[in-house]
Amino acid sequence: MRHLFRATTLGLLALSLLPVGPVHAQVRTPCVVERVVDGDTFACIGGPRVRPIGFDAPERGQGEAYRQATAAFERWVSAGDTVELELDVRHMDRYGRQLAWVWRADTLVNERMLAEGWAMLYTLPPNVRYVDRLRDAERSAREARAGFWEGSVFECPPSAFRRKACGQ
Repeated sequence: MRHLFRATTLGLLALSLLPVGPVHAQVRTPCVVERVVDGDTFACIGGPRVRPIGFDAPERGQGEAYRQATAAFERWVSAGDTVELELDVRHMDRYGRQLAWVWRADTLVNERMLAEGWAMLYTLPPNVRYVDRLRDAERSAREARAGFWEGSVFECPPSAFRRKACGQ
């Protein structure tokens, strides 16, 4: 009985020493942007190509929509800028790009692209840490008819365009 009391007391002591707050702190790694590839891909100097999580921007073959999305992305992430990358559960996509939540100061760039209407929500579990924020941002952009939601550019979503499912 004495050993049981001792083990319980040590267990409670150990629990009381655990930090209060989130169990897993979100670590961010700095990246100096080398170049922007398109509206949802960029490269870090001496580092990986990065695919921001949670949104999809028009592809090169989508003409003016591609140019507008890329220009919008470059307002948040452009050559020489320092951004911070926050990884989620899955770190790489099938093309070898690092999947990340991209922060510029206190701004989640992934969310801003949706909030301004220059991209579509595109989630691939298990990387869903901020999915509620992204969903709300896209909903607000649609309601405000911001960016592409003003017209009909998303008659062919980027993912469908890549699959050649839009008659192109």
